[in-house]
Amino acid sequence: MRNISSVLGRLAKTVSVGMMLFFAVTMAHAQDVKEGETLFKSKCTTCHSVTRNMVGPALAGMSERHSEEWLISWIHNSQAMIASGDETAVQLFNDWNKLVMTSFTDLSDDQIKSIIAYVDAEEAKAAEGGGDAGTGGAGAAQSSDANTLMILGLLAIVVLAIIVIVVLNRVISTLEKVIASNQAAIEAAQAENEVYKEDRFGKFAKAFVRNKKLVGFAVLMLVAFLGVWGWNVMWNVGVHTGYQPVQPIKFSHQIHAGVNQIECQYCHGGAYKSKNASIPSANVCMNCHNTVTAADHYDGETSPEIAKIYKALDYDPATREYGDNPRPIEWVRIHNLPDFAYFNHSQHVSVAGVECQTCHGPIETMEEVYQYSPLTMKWCVDCHKTTEVDANNEYYDQLIEAHEKLKKGEKMTAAMIGGLECGKCHY
Repeated sequence: MRNISSVLGRLAKTVSVGMMLFFAVTMAHAQDVKEGETLFKSKCTTCHSVTRNMVGPALAGMSERHSEEWLISWIHNSQAMIASGDETAVQLFNDWNKLVMTSFTDLSDDQIKSIIAYVDAEEAKAAEGGGDAGTGGAGAAQSSDANTLMILGLLAIVVLAIIVIVVLNRVISTLEKVIASNQAAIEAAQAENEVYKEDRFGKFAKAFVRNKKLVGFAVLMLVAFLGVWGWNVMWNVGVHTGYQPVQPIKFSHQIHAGVNQIECQYCHGGAYKSKNASIPSANVCMNCHNTVTAADHYDGETSPEIAKIYKALDYDPATREYGDNPRPIEWVRIHNLPDFAYFNHSQHVSVAGVECQTCHGPIETMEEVYQYSPLTMKWCVDCHKTTEVDANNEYYDQLIEAHEKLKKGEKMTAAMIGGLECGKCHY
């Protein structure tokens, strides 16, 4: 075992030295590109992509079209270059509908060079199908050294694996001998135990059948259990607590209502003024997602879920124009009351001031919405028994006025206390 430990220690040292040399060769260039990738995703992806036009032009080939000094000046303050009369800057500004580019005066020259290096690297990957071009000379020598060290590391791992296999084989052989020596005794003990269990069970069954009181009690318990189980099953018919269907778009309430703190009524505007809370049309989504594409989370590409909104609206983000073939988004309804039950959102939200979370649960934490409350008659009645009415609410002013007139003996009609409201008769 001491020899094995010594060999493992030497192999570990060899692998460590090889990995340190390999990373030292590649770290210098990778650091600039990595820094450029971080800066590009935080500063540029809102308007630019490397390979395709967005709000601004695709950045592929910018090192060939412009000098590094010109690019640094342009990124620092594009408007200053346009004001100075730089012909290239003026032409680029006019070609892209005179959209003003944000000035990045907080970036140093080295940081801008890192962004340019990242764009060049991404352009090379796109041109070569994801592969890196050879650099020749010193680069080839470094690559050869790195390959040699990698091969040595792999050989060390193979040798270590062989040693481990040999040791495990010896341990397994020893264990098999121990198991074989005790197998007969174990089987004998199991056989004896089975005989004992069978004999004990037979005696218990005979005694149980002969005791009529015990049999009657067991039957009574079985009937009671089946009755309780049946009652629970029938009681929960039509109750869909926890129902969470798969929606056509993975809309996250946790991001919109939780992280971004968007008011519920911004999308569900009907909750304040009508019976139904309403499902927002896709143009409400486009109020934000006309520019918000979450491209920084998808390597500069539009989020697949946001792309579904564009497809439904027949919207082209490249030209920012709508087509002639829009299609509705087929959302799956989650909260569904029986046809004979009347519920008015505005009565609860506007008049009573009930929060959305009272019925729908912690909606601001749900990645995917599910039915939080049972929505049964008992659940509604229990809420109505405990919810206090605010007498200062304007909704009840006409009821108080009607009550005062009745006390004075004045005549009242049903119309004077809301009898002409549509919801009194119609759902």
